[in-house]
Amino acid sequence: MVRRNSDATCQTQGELVSEESLLEFPCEFPLKVMGANTAEFEAAIVMISRQHIPDLGEAAIQSRPSKAGNYVSITITFTATSRPQIDNLYRALNAHPDVKFVL
Repeated sequence: MVRRNSDATCQTQGELVSEESLLEFPCEFPLKVMGANTAEFEAAIVMISRQHIPDLGEAAIQSRPSKAGNYVSITITFTATSRPQIDNLYRALNAHPDVKFVL
């Protein structure tokens, strides 16, 4: 979870973490990606994530299908080293055509 100042705002497809973030790096950071429940989607998300997190292990990736099984939520928990790392990963994941949400 990202902790923010009371005056920080959430922006869509912009900054993931506000300028006045309380994050101190390095820190554990969970990122949730939602999209179609297919093996191809999960593989693409892992591939994109590893481009920004080279030491990402299998244990850091958890997936959970939706109730109807049409969608999957993939949670990636990693040690973030900087704000640009988080922002660049967020943008890369959000650019994938099958991604519905990145939180």
